[in-house]
Amino acid sequence: MPVECRTVIDWMQEWARPEFAEEGDRIGLLVGSPSQRVKKLLVTLEVTDEVIAEASAVGADLVVSHHPLFRDPLTSLRDDLYPASLACKLVKAGIALFAAHTNLDAAPGGVNDILAERLGLIDVELLLSTHEEKLYKVVVFVPEGHEDEVRRAMCSAGAGWIGNYSDCTFQVAGTGTFRPLEGTSPFIGETGRLEKVGELRIETIVPERKLPEVLQRMIAVHPYEEVAYDVYPLKNRGKETGLGRVGRLPERMTLATFAGHVKKCLELDAVRFVGEPDKTVSRVALCGGSAMVLLQHAVRAGADVYVTGDVRHHGALEAMARGIALVDAGHYGTERVVVPAIAGYLEGRAKEAGCDLEVVISRVKTDPFRHL
Repeated sequence: MPVECRTVIDWMQEWARPEFAEEGDRIGLLVGSPSQRVKKLLVTLEVTDEVIAEASAVGADLVVSHHPLFRDPLTSLRDDLYPASLACKLVKAGIALFAAHTNLDAAPGGVNDILAERLGLIDVELLLSTHEEKLYKVVVFVPEGHEDEVRRAMCSAGAGWIGNYSDCTFQVAGTGTFRPLEGTSPFIGETGRLEKVGELRIETIVPERKLPEVLQRMIAVHPYEEVAYDVYPLKNRGKETGLGRVGRLPERMTLATFAGHVKKCLELDAVRFVGEPDKTVSRVALCGGSAMVLLQHAVRAGADVYVTGDVRHHGALEAMARGIALVDAGHYGTERVVVPAIAGYLEGRAKEAGCDLEVVISRVKTDPFRHL
């Protein structure tokens, strides 16, 4: 059974949540309809004429791309002007386009985590935190004998996680009072009579994105006609996500050796580096794509070398002045690692859902640069 485009969108946004994206980033469904049927999709780093031709040739209904098709809002849809010309081709071919960009850079298991894993870094941390999840305390009052059912419903919806511990709740016994009025249908008690019932106060922690589902399931299994519960915002630190990563190499090596290590691990034709070749490096900061804007954060993190792409002349001079080495592995080279990860993720979600969805990895090399 094919899936609707909106289902693939939901899967991708569970991983690369929209709120992780940088302001103004053109993510999400850029071409097509959420209700479009998808039997086959193509995963690519970015959309080009060649990628669209490939998508048409393999019969793809949807292209999932890391890079958005456009950065600025389109002022026209002329087929003779880039990038509108590509949007026109997709529309004519009936192919939808979805993009997950900086939200996938920041997401756990996204571009930067994959890059850190490829380079063999250990003790990996965020380089720059850009988003912290809000946490809430949910308190609900449950008649004795129904507490386990309510607790299971809440925890199965995502409540009760503290670090690597699940099903974390607290409960205490007490007495609840209420008087059912005319028109009610009480689970316990009689209309017009004050009732005193043995109840349990159950409380647990819930991340903001899970709160609606937790409350819905809690109310659905609760035996009372009117459920008494409270929701409190917490000052506890929630899970952080952000751009870049910093970690260390298992063994120290020279900058020249490390540059060769990056070239080999990322299967590149060439890399550029800035710094003395015999400098010893151990602590490594990185950010896929074009991220020299994070240079100061790499310096503050105590990195010996910073790996990114699109390094310009003056940025290299700044790095030298700050005493940090650079390895420029290219925009394409530092981000293409996410393409097979997207494909594998979507294949897994389709299999879990029992959907008939074929996922194809693009064979088009979209890197515009060549090396002699």
